[in-house]
Amino acid sequence: MKKIIAIIMLLGAATAAMAQFEKDTKYVGASLTGFNMSVSDRHDLHVGLNLKGGYFFERDWMAEAQFGFNYSNSKVADLLIGAKVRYYTRENGLFYAGGLQYVHEYRHYDDWQLTPELGYCYYLNHYISVEPSIYYDISLTDIGHKSELGLKLGIGIYF
Repeated sequence: MKKIIAIIMLLGAATAAMAQFEKDTKYVGASLTGFNMSVSDRHDLHVGLNLKGGYFFERDWMAEAQFGFNYSNSKVADLLIGAKVRYYTRENGLFYAGGLQYVHEYRHYDDWQLTPELGYCYYLNHYISVEPSIYYDISLTDIGHKSELGLKLGIGIYF
């Protein structure tokens, strides 16, 4: 009897999780980056905040816009704006994302970056998810010194 109840609960959770990825679903989210959990030329503590909005244009496919900033040395170090496309796998909660972002640093340095990302959606309920991910922001002007590999911890709301 316990096995049957567990299977019914698992199927119910899987069905509820799949509803978030349907066409015309909207998404808002925020994520924290940095905390010196990244590989880059930065040797000081830096923390980033990204605000995101998205729209599922097809089942499992979301277009996402983002705005963010990184805080370092007691000031805003850089601002970024970008766009991504995410693909969600229904079987295990993973998502794959890729896009392009424009970064403006306080030292009047401008950069374009490719932004591949691999993450996982853990649903707290039907609408809210916790989204840890690993990212690699690849600089198109100085790949050796301005690229960054790191971790993000985000929260997303699907409606």
